[in-house]
Amino acid sequence: MPDIIQLLPDHVANQIAAGEVVQRPASVVKELLENAIDAGATEVTLVLKDAGKTLVQVIDNGIGMSATDARLCFERHATSKIKSAEDLFNLHTKGFRGEALASIAAIAHVELKTKTDTAEMGVKIAIEGSEVTSQEMVVIPKGTTISVKNLFYNIPARRNFLKSNPVETRHIIDEFHRVALAHPQVGFEMIHNGSNVFSLPGTKLRQRIVNIFGSKTNEKLVPVAEETDIVKVNGFVLKPEFARKSRGEQFFFVNDRFIKSPYLHHAVASAFEGLIKTENHPGYFLYLEVDPHAIDINIHPTKTEIKFEDEHAIYAMLRSTIKHSLGQFSIAPVLDFNRDAGFDTPYEYSKKSPKVPTIEVDKNFNPFQKEPKQGNISFPFKREKSPAWESLYVGLEDEESSNDNSFSLENIEMESEEVTGSLFEGQHQENGKVTFQIQNKYIVSSIKSGLIVIHQNLAHQRILYEELLKNITLHQAVSQQLLFPISFQFSKSKVAMLQSLKEQLEDTGFVFSEIKEELVEISGVPSGVLESSVEEILQQLIADIETEVPEAGYSQNDLMAKSLAKSMAIKTGVSLSMEAQEHIIHQLFACKEPSVSPNNRPVFVTMGINDFDKKFM
Repeated sequence: MPDIIQLLPDHVANQIAAGEVVQRPASVVKELLENAIDAGATEVTLVLKDAGKTLVQVIDNGIGMSATDARLCFERHATSKIKSAEDLFNLHTKGFRGEALASIAAIAHVELKTKTDTAEMGVKIAIEGSEVTSQEMVVIPKGTTISVKNLFYNIPARRNFLKSNPVETRHIIDEFHRVALAHPQVGFEMIHNGSNVFSLPGTKLRQRIVNIFGSKTNEKLVPVAEETDIVKVNGFVLKPEFARKSRGEQFFFVNDRFIKSPYLHHAVASAFEGLIKTENHPGYFLYLEVDPHAIDINIHPTKTEIKFEDEHAIYAMLRSTIKHSLGQFSIAPVLDFNRDAGFDTPYEYSKKSPKVPTIEVDKNFNPFQKEPKQGNISFPFKREKSPAWESLYVGLEDEESSNDNSFSLENIEMESEEVTGSLFEGQHQENGKVTFQIQNKYIVSSIKSGLIVIHQNLAHQRILYEELLKNITLHQAVSQQLLFPISFQFSKSKVAMLQSLKEQLEDTGFVFSEIKEELVEISGVPSGVLESSVEEILQQLIADIETEVPEAGYSQNDLMAKSLAKSMAIKTGVSLSMEAQEHIIHQLFACKEPSVSPNNRPVFVTMGINDFDKKFM
């Protein structure tokens, strides 16, 4: 039998590895930014074109590379981070497997310019599809500049799987945030299509969070700090009142590396138990420092998952640390007794030496001696004698005698409930039909064949969904103007998303008077929307758009209508008048698809007379 196993060519192996390392332009951004951090850079600039599809360029002022290192860095499994297997469990850097640059060079046009501090000239290397096309000496400042152009140019199928530019940009911003939050002391700048998106100077952690997520974030932060032999925890959690239904501002960092850990997230959620609603999620920026020997970060290709040696102890410490911080800053209720401030030691006595108290005793005191009788006590004010209690009832006989009707039990009206034969009082209509609510959740009404039970929240979602979709399509929204404009502060990325959705939102009835870097001002809202719920509606819309990432314009309009309908619909637990119940029923059956909600859940169920008959057989 002939041999059938053969070694793959290097360029094929690199393309296979690229399938794990490089999934989209955001993957390239992550690897290049981490390389810049490992190089000791204090200023990093990220330049993008067309959401990274055309160009991803990272410029840093790190230590740079020699000409030999610049050539070797594109070889597979070539790295300066580890030399033996034991080094895998003592890692202090980001990249260590030596696959990133080789994988990127296999599927893009890469240009590298680098220079060390001691070298007089730098080196420039150009690579296309793992093949070096040119290498020359250039005059450049210290540091490294790497440009990745035309990503997936030689794999058209992979390029076709990329999403639209706004979606890919959103993924890049997420990776940019993670690296910037992990290293607040490093200055970062992000430029997309010639416009400056982020300019973050090197600063402390709290200021870095505020610079990224907006100035309003500062008042939401609660410091967390604890140090033990196993783990050192610091960072911030958001106050319970700012918990959201979306999982937006949740960041875990272990040894300055961003990770995803449902187990540790559960520890944070349990610390907030009783302080937030069950459907809401707390926000946090938590940094853990663990001995590198106690973790394994090589269990996932993107290195976003970590295995802890003693994760149960870290879970308990993280949970108790957050609980302690919430209690320490009077966020969570604690058992505290009122104390009298008069018992506190005055400041002027804090440095004085104590004195022995002196006791004075009256030696002439005799407990058996009779005390002199007390004389008459005179009062300076003369008190008048109160009238007798009989006088309170003077004249009652005259009033009773003057009345024609004598006092009897028959004249007393007793307060009582009227006994009726109806379970649902006051809800009979003229035509004999009845509509009523069950536990302020379901609307029950009679039909020819029997009974219909309608879920009021889902029914209102269907009504609003079709109305909003019609308004967005035909531009026929009805808006109610506000007496005073209301303004909200969002992060730059969220404001950019609202800016891209402005036209569709205006078609639904929102009127934007101003949209700036971190400020959104609204002067009009859709008819029926409460002013107090506008911010929650916009937050939920942004979260839904980020989660479901629509691509085409139609699907984006559909998703927006679903999100707004869900936020604006009547919630379960709201009591409705009979007129409101009838209005929902009439509007529901005027819809094109009354039987299902926008998310394909059943809106109503019917029970026929035969179904009732079977119950009594």
